[in-house]
Amino acid sequence: MASILEPQTGYSRSPSISLSRLPTLDREQHLPQPVITSSQEQISNSKATTIAIASFIIVFTCCGITFSFGIYQALYETLSHEPNTPFTGASPALIDLIGTTAVGIMTIGGPLAVGWAKTFSPRKVCLMGAMIFTMAHIFASFGTKLWHFALTQGVLLGLGTCLAYMTSVTVAPTWFTTRRGLAMGIILSGTGIGGLVWAPALKACVDAIGYRNTLRLTGAVSFVLNTGAGAAMTWEPSRKAQNEIERRAQAMTTTHFAVPLVDWRLMKTRKFIAQASGAVFQGAAYYIPVFFFATYASTLGYSDTAGANFIALSNACNAIGKIVIGYAADRYGRLNVLLLTTIISAISALVFWVPSTLLPFASHQEASRGLFIAFTIFYGVFASAYVALFPTSLVELFGPQNFASVNGFLYMLRGLATMVGTPVSGLLIRGSTTAAVVTPRMYEGMSVLVTMLLFATAFSVVWVRLEAMVGPDGRANWKWRL
Repeated sequence: MASILEPQTGYSRSPSISLSRLPTLDREQHLPQPVITSSQEQISNSKATTIAIASFIIVFTCCGITFSFGIYQALYETLSHEPNTPFTGASPALIDLIGTTAVGIMTIGGPLAVGWAKTFSPRKVCLMGAMIFTMAHIFASFGTKLWHFALTQGVLLGLGTCLAYMTSVTVAPTWFTTRRGLAMGIILSGTGIGGLVWAPALKACVDAIGYRNTLRLTGAVSFVLNTGAGAAMTWEPSRKAQNEIERRAQAMTTTHFAVPLVDWRLMKTRKFIAQASGAVFQGAAYYIPVFFFATYASTLGYSDTAGANFIALSNACNAIGKIVIGYAADRYGRLNVLLLTTIISAISALVFWVPSTLLPFASHQEASRGLFIAFTIFYGVFASAYVALFPTSLVELFGPQNFASVNGFLYMLRGLATMVGTPVSGLLIRGSTTAAVVTPRMYEGMSVLVTMLLFATAFSVVWVRLEAMVGPDGRANWKWRL
């Protein structure tokens, strides 16, 4: 990996801004520059590779488990039809709030996680996240009410994931330059590989030892993986030196609440508004199929085990897509590849998933299944590319000096959109709590919503691509490789 992932030897600066006072760019320009020694400039390949491996493990564990909530979604929906369970009488939308809350908080807390990483060190923040992540699973295993699981498997799990995941994906890009797209593709493929491993593993454990013991076992295993990886996390030396200067420039009373906010003048630009729009639309749509793959598969006549395999298939495509597309992005332009993959993901929902819900299942069972399998593959490969290319494109659009602030803020917007889009989609599953037989047609509204949101994302990325060609003089100059 050391020969593929080239470490960063340059120096970039990303201002951290306190919630209690918003300094202007003029003030930031007068901050003293750190003195970078020759030893700091000669960052070893082994250290950069260590950061990449540690980040991969955190993404593999935290995101792999969190995004495998579809296993629990299907289980809890089954328990909702049984008496005397924590989920008796609960609708799919209410149960979905557990996983949605976890994913939403994971990204909503991005600015705070990044701010703490700059103030206290990435290692401490990741280790805190690892501890909370484990506690969430242990506490959830003793839940007796739906809200117990919403609080533990939702809020606490999301907080733990946020601290570990957001810190790692913000620290890792600072170590790479020319191969940043490939590096982040490999790191974020941990999401897909994690889901590929965790989804069937969780299903097997639930069948063998029950869901409560599965939660406890997951908490123990994740603690070992997350603490080991978190202990290796650290800033790139020049970035660490700049963080120290910024920390000293802040009042001690506000240091604990310092988060990297986006400058207002940057937020008012069309380029930022376009990128923010895409983040919102894609965030609202992305996790809907991920959480409902297993339950939708059951309407096509697949078993619970086969439903878990659909999650695994999607995650396998997710992992492969992020690595291959990350490499392509470095070669052909990150915005170009982001645009292409976003359009393909939208078309796949329109061409494959929507027809799968509309065909009469009794007479077209095999056709519906084939369409859904195709959608699972295409969505896994191309929709997940947005997650990998999203942070790398921010460097291209706003410069490395604004990366931390813009990255945290836009991830927060994605989280807020997720907490709206996914529950709303659950409400669109018509008659799921009263019908004697659940059919694919009940998911028609959900599939249409996802399709509309993905096309809105594609239009937003087109807007971003056009705005990226506008120079400082306000004139557009065509550029093929962006």
